[in-house]
Amino acid sequence: MSRVLIIGAGGVAGVVVKKCAMLPEYFSEIHLASRTISKCEKLQEEAGKDRVVGVYSVDADNASEVAELIRKVEPSLVINVALPYQDLPIMDACLETGVHYLDTANYEPKDEAKFEYSWQWAYQDKFKEKGIMALLGAGFDPGVTNVFTAYAAKHYFDEVHYLDIVDCNGGDHGQAFATNFNPEINIREITQRGKFWENGEWHETDPISVREDLDYPGVGVRASYLLFHEELESLVKHFPTLKRARFWMTFGEQYLTHLRVLENVGMTSIQPVEFQGQKIVPLEFLKAVLPNPGSLAEGYTGMTCIGTYVTGLKDGKEKTIFIYNNCDHAVCNAEVGAQAVSYTTGVPAMIAASMMLQGHWMKPGVWNMEQFDPDEFMNRLNQYGLPWKVVETESPFKR
Repeated sequence: MSRVLIIGAGGVAGVVVKKCAMLPEYFSEIHLASRTISKCEKLQEEAGKDRVVGVYSVDADNASEVAELIRKVEPSLVINVALPYQDLPIMDACLETGVHYLDTANYEPKDEAKFEYSWQWAYQDKFKEKGIMALLGAGFDPGVTNVFTAYAAKHYFDEVHYLDIVDCNGGDHGQAFATNFNPEINIREITQRGKFWENGEWHETDPISVREDLDYPGVGVRASYLLFHEELESLVKHFPTLKRARFWMTFGEQYLTHLRVLENVGMTSIQPVEFQGQKIVPLEFLKAVLPNPGSLAEGYTGMTCIGTYVTGLKDGKEKTIFIYNNCDHAVCNAEVGAQAVSYTTGVPAMIAASMMLQGHWMKPGVWNMEQFDPDEFMNRLNQYGLPWKVVETESPFKR
């Protein structure tokens, strides 16, 4: 019995639910929970009540409440596509009930714009002792980009030296300003200081201060900015031959102008302010007035391009490859009613869950995606909507 409990009912969750529902050979029974049960009921109608057999209201910040729900549902695996703030309570609930765990983004505390794996890696011994597995960061970036790196290291290199992960959304949603996933998480991520790994140590940059104009297959030239992203932390740990590892994301000038104005007037702050006798967090208020990312799919045009440039040695000679995926917003909408940013996160989560349930990837402890053999996962990307390409090329980056 491959019964799963999916926690979360946003844009990514919608993709996970619908893709799991299409594959009864992997997911015999689907249960769905969120704070707002009406969102779960809507997804249940869309995916089919014969596939999503149970919907529930749960406070994912409350480990005891999540554990109670897990005992009721008795799943083989909990798929966490809620907010990153809720990773630890859900992991605690899985520990208490002895159930496997998967998420798509690493933990960050709600009161501090900071994310790192240390909090979740600290669960390693507890999960091993309980005989259950936690798979961290099973989206696209992190997730597929980790597997791309592992695939490159296995099949193309004797040693990897330079890694640049690039994330381009070349689409147009027609909004003056909107984020493609949870606005609160997205804006916290972008407004942090940049960080990259070079020569055995971390280096920091001011937010959105380092730019490269890169030519993305299927999209064209886009301004790309250096950010810190969580997969860098695990990749430099698990590929110790890396001399440098960086992450780049594209932003249009209109988006950055809006962001600068919002930041300058304090709307991106996570510090509570007094307003009409009550405390509000400006960024949470901003999230409430911005378009819901799940509503952007209709009319969204264009492509994403996400991939990894890997440079290293093979038979004593240096070479560079680029492994990447293009994803079309309109095609994603036609298939599952989602835009491509949600799709590229939700499909890998479904695939990783199937890998765990079938035992391809299964060992007690807390793991990142690159720590498992990449080949079958790469096969399933091609099979379930995220085909990839590998090209040998010149690196667009200076040393």
